[in-house]
This record gives sequence, structure tokens and C-alpha cells, in this order.
Amino acid sequence: MDDFVLNKLTQWDLSELIQTFKEQHIDREALYELDDQTIAELIPIVGTRLKFKKRLKLLLEEQNTTDPETSESSVQCKWEFDEEAVFAQVCPSTNKANDKGKRRLDLQGESSQGQSPARKRPREDIHGTYTEEVILSDVKDIMRCVHQKLPNQDDKLNKFLKKNIKDLETDKREVVGVFGRTGAGKSSLINAVIEEQDLLPSGSLIACTSVMIKVEANMQNPKYEAEIEFITKEKWKEELWTLFNFVGDNEDGEKDEDDQDSVEKLSVLYGEEWKNNSPENLMEKKFFKEIPEFLNSMSKILTSATAKELSAKLVKYTQSESKDEKRLYWPLVKCVTVRVPKNRLLQHVTLVDLPGNGDCNKSRDRMWKKVVGSCSTVWIVAELNRVASEKEFWEILEESCSLMGNGGECQQIHLICTKSDIIGRSGNQSAAGVRAWILERNEQAKTKVMAGFSKQIEVKKQFREEDFKVFTVSSDEFLEKIHLDPDDTEIPKLQKILQDLNNRHSETLNYVSGAQGILSLIQGASSREGADNKKTVCKKLEKNLSGEIKLSDKVSEPMEETLMAFERCLSEGVEKSKGSCDKVLKSVLKTKKGGIHRSLKYVVQKDGIHKTIKGKLININMKLTSCLTDSIDEEFKKTFPNEGNSGPFNEVINAFSLGTEEMMMNKDYKNVKLQLTFLKTEEDKMKTKLNNLILERKKTIYSSLTTTIEETMTPCYNRAKEFKGKGSLEKMSDTIQNDVDGSKDVMFAQAKDAMMKQLTDLKSEILKKLENMMQESIELSLKTDGVSDSLPDVSKWLEKVNNFYNELKRTTESRDEDATLCSDSPGQAAALRP
Repeated sequence: MDDFVLNKLTQWDLSELIQTFKEQHIDREALYELDDQTIAELIPIVGTRLKFKKRLKLLLEEQNTTDPETSESSVQCKWEFDEEAVFAQVCPSTNKANDKGKRRLDLQGESSQGQSPARKRPREDIHGTYTEEVILSDVKDIMRCVHQKLPNQDDKLNKFLKKNIKDLETDKREVVGVFGRTGAGKSSLINAVIEEQDLLPSGSLIACTSVMIKVEANMQNPKYEAEIEFITKEKWKEELWTLFNFVGDNEDGEKDEDDQDSVEKLSVLYGEEWKNNSPENLMEKKFFKEIPEFLNSMSKILTSATAKELSAKLVKYTQSESKDEKRLYWPLVKCVTVRVPKNRLLQHVTLVDLPGNGDCNKSRDRMWKKVVGSCSTVWIVAELNRVASEKEFWEILEESCSLMGNGGECQQIHLICTKSDIIGRSGNQSAAGVRAWILERNEQAKTKVMAGFSKQIEVKKQFREEDFKVFTVSSDEFLEKIHLDPDDTEIPKLQKILQDLNNRHSETLNYVSGAQGILSLIQGASSREGADNKKTVCKKLEKNLSGEIKLSDKVSEPMEETLMAFERCLSEGVEKSKGSCDKVLKSVLKTKKGGIHRSLKYVVQKDGIHKTIKGKLININMKLTSCLTDSIDEEFKKTFPNEGNSGPFNEVINAFSLGTEEMMMNKDYKNVKLQLTFLKTEEDKMKTKLNNLILERKKTIYSSLTTTIEETMTPCYNRAKEFKGKGSLEKMSDTIQNDVDGSKDVMFAQAKDAMMKQLTDLKSEILKKLENMMQESIELSLKTDGVSDSLPDVSKWLEKVNNFYNELKRTTESRDEDATLCSDSPGQAAALRP
């Protein structure tokens, strides 16, 4: 792909095609040769394809008018010339002696002798009309060239440069978790929001309650893809034994609903054959002929040209019932990732259709907890006509809020009331009357839900009221536009949320900023100027680094105070846990009538956690940990906030500074400005890395309380599993009760000590990484001499990247101003929407 095609796609407002054309090497010559079939393969989306064909036709007509004698050979000649010019522009020679004779284009796209006028890039491209995709593509090309031209030496600077160029490619996705019972409209909602009507099956098909479905963008090719990840053979073999135990062990001869769930799981996969086979026999290859990937511990990849075709292929892996499929494989599926071609709303966002927790397969349960903990946004879906009395979404929140909040990174929770257009519709009303009635009823529903939120004590420990919003949506109305305007359906509001998550990701700005720092380091290291200033600045920065971390204790002292606060909170929690554990156990083990829960055998088999077929969660480990977590929730939320504008440990990481910005403004240090620019980008990168490290580590720290209790209780559960037949429930209950009574004086203190150790280790790691990373950066930029002859001249590349960076900063600031305006004046949001 060359600049001609890139510029044309940008001018035509078809920048979403840039990546595809680049991957398929569609240059100027190939553009003129595109036929209808090739265009259809390149651009599967009809609307986009029609726009492209119209603009290409006009371009060809213009070409024939301005140059009627243009032939295939003359186009080829122009392309060969342009190819050389483009190479000179993107990868200029580093041989300074030959630059003057060979370079046809400089990095600003300015005219030079021999340049084709048709190839000249307008100056305004650099200063305003470039899209972020074009900028990112250009800068990635530059950094690939830089990497190739770095000397093949094994010194510290070269290793650092090559590693940092590679690290620029990091891509952290924003995860949006979607909860809701079967039939609430989750699939229709996702289809409508991403405008893929046939992607996820809905309606008569019944979604499986165990399979997690991720929906992402496929930015690599125009195909719809699905990657099916299976549980391991070993885990399925363990689960088979558990299922057989559930079905075979029933002390009173009566089958309860949880037993029926086990029968269903075996039947959908094996039919009636499971009844006449042992678990060992059911692992034979003949049962898995259609899915050899399962036996080979591989993922299965499905591809289709359309969403509807892919959806049909997925039925046997994601549905619990099907008229057309004899065997269903969902019991073996761990996760399905569906990729939609070129969907901009999903470029940096993953939507996850989440099943309920408490799955008896441990690998699925661990994945569920990990994904819930990684959600930055959570959507909980419920039908509008049930929202006033619907308890399930509050139960979902209560059961999972600690995993999302202190144990995760969730910043916003949205309750989405679906099917808002079909409830109570009157056939005698006019279209305007129907619309007015729907909108009024929707507002009433929002008021009721917000009132319900104020009563959720456990949820409010983790989230503020401003973190919680309610939407009333109609997927059908959005697609069909019968009575409501698209904005009335509130689907565009959810799309705006996804777009904001994409914008917040700032992949382009982060990449360009990092590239700017690397190029500044290379150019600064190549310069022999300012040797005395380098020494002066180096001493000053090392003094600042020591002062920030050691002498003034600006970082370590606040962190130590935080650890002392946790010590006090946890000590109180330990004493409360000892005194309340008998009452806690009774609430879990006993029914309201004083009998033992029939589901206790499932709870024991799954090491303390089980979700009944009716949706009730029983979690002995979490219940036993509740007083400890309650004791630290407030301090934990303050120390490790999920809000984007707040930093951990009372902002001590974000407040850290070497003072590089002030020094860059000092004229005395003008000849070391490049080194200071690099250090400023390294300082920003260091803060991002440490904040991300803390965000991930805090999840493990928060869950460590429950993890320690689980580990302590495991031998108890193993002993309880031995009981079978009549009276086994009583024996299980007594075993658990006696074990807790005997270990409570030690168990809760161990949980406290485990958390404190992790907090202390985190503090030490942060201080060590902060000092080592910045010290290394100072040495590389100000103590590296004698390398100027081996490093490439990147001055032109640096100039171009600086222009891109400034342009992106202006765009980002303008976007933030618009977002603030919209939040302050909601009525202006529509006017600002593209």
C-alpha cells in the first residue's frame, strides 16, 4: 500500500479500509485494477462497498479525463517511481554522505527535485486531516525501519532500544461483562449494539448457562471467526466422576433439580449411552470424532462469510437445546471468542456474555472469576416488565460486586432494562401516543431501579451511586424503527459508552508518545554536544530520584501508613470472624426449617461453592471470610480505587516526578532537551506500568483472604466427600462444623497474615521497580558516550513523530472538552454526536 491509496481512502472517509488494503498490498496500480468480485471480497459490508465503488468510479473518470493517453504501462512506470519515493520517505538512508543524492522525499512530504506532482502530500495532511489509524500506521512503519537500522551489537543501549520498540505493540483491551438470565435479551442487545443482527442466536434457542462468549473485532481480515476453547481431557474426566457421583448418590431415592442438571449435561453429550458406560469408557475417542481438537488440547476455529452462517455453526457449542443437532458439546467448552470483521466499536473492547458462577468445572470457574475481575464496565440485563420485582439482577450484583469492585477494576455498572417497546402497548394509540407512553413508562422504571439501588448494602460497599446507571432499551425498535427514534431506544447511548472505552484506550497516543521517547533517545545519544550539561543534569536527576524515593519518603512513607491501617482493620476482622463463624455456618448449612440443605453434597464436591439450578449461590468459603473482607473494604477501596482519575496509594505514584518538564523549559539545558524528552516519556511509561501492576496485584491481594480460607478448608471438604448414602448429609454438616470450631483461632489469623505479606511485598516491589527503571533511563540517556557513529540519523523521523504527537494531543484535549460539555449539559450530546 502506498501514500496515494492511503490518502484516497482518508479523503473518501473510508479509513476503516486502510488496514485491509495495507494487508492485501493494494497500491496505486492495484487500485486501478480492482474488479467487482475482488472488491466484494475486500469489502464484505454492502454499504461501505457501494460508497467505495462510487468513489473509485469517479476517480477513474477523472483519471481518463485528465490523462486520456494513460495506459497500463504508464501507470506501471509511475508506480515504480512512486515506490522508490515512498521508500525514501518512510525508510531514508542513514548514510549521511549519500542522503543528498538519494532521498527524493523528506519526512514532511515536501517537494524535492524529480518528485511527481501527483505524489505530493498536502501539508495540511500533517496538521489536521490524518486519522488516528493513518498516524498509527505511519509511526509503526517508522519504528520498524528504525529497528532494522539499529546496529547488530549486543550492548546495553541497543538491547534497550530493541526491547522498547517491541514493547510499543502492547494492546490492553477494555472488557464489558454482560450478565442476565436466559431470555432477558442479552443476545439481542449485543447484536443491536454492535449492529450485527444475526451474530448471537436468540429467540427460540436456549443459551447454555455455562459457556462464556466473548465478542471482539476481527481487524485482520473480512471473515467472521469463532475460536472455541475446550476444557482439558483431565478436567473432563474429573468432572465425569463428579457427575456420576451426583446421579448415583441419593440417600432418600428422590431426584432433586440439581441431580437433573447432571443428567442433562451427560445426555446432551452422550445421548443415552452414558447410562451403560463407566466414566473411563466415556473418554474413548469414538465420542469425540467431530471435535478432535478436544482430544489434542487445541482450540477449534470456525470461519464464515456472514454472521448468520457463523451463528448456525456455533449452535452445538453454545446452546443447551437444538432441534437440528443430535449432540451438543457445550459441557466441554470453556470459552467461545467470536470475532466480527472491522467493527470499530469493538476495536479495543471485548463484550463478554457471562454465565452464572458456581460451575462445577474448576477451570471454567477460574476463568469466570478472572474475566469478571477484568471488566471495566458491567451490563446487567433484565426485562423491563419484571424489573420492579426482578430480584435476579440484584442477586447478580450482590454475589459478584466484590469481584468487580475491590477484587476487580470495574468503574461503572449499567442496569439495562430490555424489551421496553413491547410492554403494555395499546393498539388504539397513535404512533406519537405510543412513543410518549413508552418514554414516560421508561422514566418511571429508572426511578424505581435507582430507589432499589439505595437499599443494596453490600453493593454500596463497593460502588458509589454515581457509578450506577439505568438504561431502558429496545433492540427491535432500534433495528426496525417502528414507533421510536433510534435515540429513544437508548442503544446509541450504549454505543457511545463503547466508543468512549475505545477512545480511553488511546493506543495511538500511547504508541506515538513511546516512539517519540525512543527516537529522542537515539538522536540525543548520537549528539556530542553538551557533555558538561549531561553531567550536570545527570547529577541533578539522580539527586531528585533519591529525594523522591528515599530522603523525603514521598513515596514509601504514605505506603507504610497504608499498611499500618490495613493491619488495624484486619486485626478487628479476625476477632469478629472468630465470634460469628458459628452463626455464619448455620446460615449456609441449615434451611429455614432447621434441616440440612440437600445441595450440601454438591457444595462439598465443589470445595465449598455451588449454584443451585434455581440460581441460589452457596459459598461457605466466602461466608467465612465475610467479616474479614467487611473490615477492609473501605480502606481497600480508598487505597486501590478503580476510578480512572484516581491513583493507588493516595496518588503517590502519579505524584512522583524527576522534574524533567521544568528542566526542559530551562534555556541552560537546551542541548540536552532530547534526553529530557526521553526521560519524561519514560517517567510517564513507568507510572502506567506500575499502576497496571498494582491494578492486577490488588485483585490477588483482595482474594487472598478467601483463598487462604479455601486452602484451610480443603482437607475438611475431602473428608466430607467420603460420606455416602443414608445420613451422609448430617455427617458432612457435622464434619464442617467441627473443623471450623477447631481451626478458627488459627485460620482467620493466617488469612490476615497472608494479605499483609502480599501488601508488604507489593510495596517493596513498587519502590524497587520505580528506582531501577528510572535509574536505568537516566544512565542510558546521559551516561552513554561513543555511540554516535553506530546509531542511525533519526532527525527526520523524530520531526514527523513530533508533529503527529502534537496533533494527537490537540485532538485528545478537544475530545475531552466535548465529553465534559456533554456531561455538564446532556442536552448538547446529540448536537455533538457525529
